Amino acid sequence: MTNRITIENLEKEFSIGYFKKQSFLQFLLSLISGKELKKKIKVLDSVFLSADLGEIIGIIGYNGSGKSTLLRIIAGIYDYKNGKVATNGKIISIINLGIALKDRLTMKDNIFLVGSLFGMSQKEIKEKFNSIVEFSDLREFVNTKIYQFSNGMLQRLAFSISIHASPQILLLDEVFEVGDEYFREKSANKIKELAGAGTAVVLVSHDLQMIEKHCHRVIWLDNGKIRKIGTPKEVVEEYRKV
Repeated sequence: MTNRITIENLEKEFSIGYFKKQSFLQFLLSLISGKELKKKIKVLDSVFLSADLGEIIGIIGYNGSGKSTLLRIIAGIYDYKNGKVATNGKIISIINLGIALKDRLTMKDNIFLVGSLFGMSQKEIKEKFNSIVEFSDLREFVNTKIYQFSNGMLQRLAFSISIHASPQILLLDEVFEVGDEYFREKSANKIKELAGAGTAVVLVSHDLQMIEKHCHRVIWLDNGKIRKIGTPKEVVEEYRKV
């Protein structure tokens, strides 16, 4: 099988500011210089991951375990310290739900804006416009500025645009944490349809029922390390016991 994603021995660190007890003179010097005391925190440590054509991989773990950081590295948003990250195919990511959406633009304008950011031509967006709107179930809001949208409506819009952008690698970060059950199930079925056509999907979610139902494999991240990787049933069962 052809890998869409290959990650080997991945390490990632962040430098963060911290407070350290120091003399008044040391404090004064740091204040004058504008230099903040920093320390390095390792957020991903020796992470291995592969995703084949058509594979849906779920990533679970508590907040701060490194899930979103891993997706951002795959998407090319973050760099990394050591290891190997290779991707094969067009990457579409919904990592921060509202990052590309502009709240003072209408839904229609956002479809054209975000679609172009996802690599779609204006012609392609026009051809798929009605399908994007219909999937989102937001037809009556096409000319509404999206600052009036709820989080669930924003999720519908962002997800609908992303699945119409012909992704070969689809990265989803907690996009199913908002919205109603009907749309979550509808979206999950669409993900399975995309996977059937060869798209690799990496899905971060706290919805263990959805992870267990729709993923082929599950990775449990714990403090930046892979604690367990395997079938959804075995990984989720063990995760629930902690």
